[in-house]
Amino acid sequence: MEPVPKASVVNAPTLEEQFEQYRVELTGYCYRMLGSVDAEDAVQETFIRAWRAIDRFEGRAALRSWLYRIATNVCLDMIESRKRRARPMDLGPAGAPVVENLRTPDQLWIEPMPDGLVVGDGDPAEIVAGRESVRLAFVAALQQLPARQRAVLILCEVLRWKASEVAELLETSVASVNSALQRARATLEASELTSSTTAPSVDAADEDLLRRYVAAFEQYDMDALTALIHEDATQSMPPFDLWLAGRDDVLTWWFGPGNGCRGSRVIPVRSANGAPAFGQYKPAENGEGYEPWALQVVEIENGRFVEFTFFLDVERVFPLFGLPLEFSELA
Repeated sequence: MEPVPKASVVNAPTLEEQFEQYRVELTGYCYRMLGSVDAEDAVQETFIRAWRAIDRFEGRAALRSWLYRIATNVCLDMIESRKRRARPMDLGPAGAPVVENLRTPDQLWIEPMPDGLVVGDGDPAEIVAGRESVRLAFVAALQQLPARQRAVLILCEVLRWKASEVAELLETSVASVNSALQRARATLEASELTSSTTAPSVDAADEDLLRRYVAAFEQYDMDALTALIHEDATQSMPPFDLWLAGRDDVLTWWFGPGNGCRGSRVIPVRSANGAPAFGQYKPAENGEGYEPWALQVVEIENGRFVEFTFFLDVERVFPLFGLPLEFSELA
């Protein structure tokens, strides 16, 4: 992606600063639209298009609204050219914890994002709401919606825009916006998932609980892990479509086909998608040191771990979280 071009006009730095103040919220919007780390590229493209069209921006609309209009068009273009992203549990039933069930279908997966890139600072209530609306399950549910319905629901339900404002942004009528919003709500309600029904995982995860999990995983302590994991816990491992349902199957996998993770190092990182996250480095197959294996994003309810997502595309996601691809680089 080419850098945002520098303008030669005197007020260019001021304008660039105005763009930058919207980067986080625009990244959050594009992430909800795309379900991918491509959200950063979408925002960069938004700024590039804005710079190129700045001579046509006469202040008749607020700069923020104008940038959202451009960002929406960027996202719609990107969505049109690719498949819908999903989580493994969106594609079929849980499988048995056997290595023969590992398949990598031609599928685009929901990707994780650090909270700091998509949730702004400010009012604590707004931060909580922002985290809830980037939860993996909610972002995956959004991907089920047609692109314009998705935009309408995010703008109206998450960002709290008025229907008239959304109609102006999408260059349509208020009636069309309300109709699209009603259909989008019905789809999410059918999946029994909204941003307000996702568990407040970060708030539920106290430091002692996370420390106990890290210690139990690094020691591969079956008893300690059993005590920490809810009996109905699930696990998925994109890009594999296999997902597991129930603590017994999760632990059967960990101590069976996944036994190569025994002796891993687990590094806590900033939260991802409103949930605790860890970089996992497992022992290298040649017996020398460790190799990056997965970004773990975990969901917690009532002091128990209820969901594990192991994102295995480390080269794509580790840099976002400040995780080195060489374990020796860790302090």
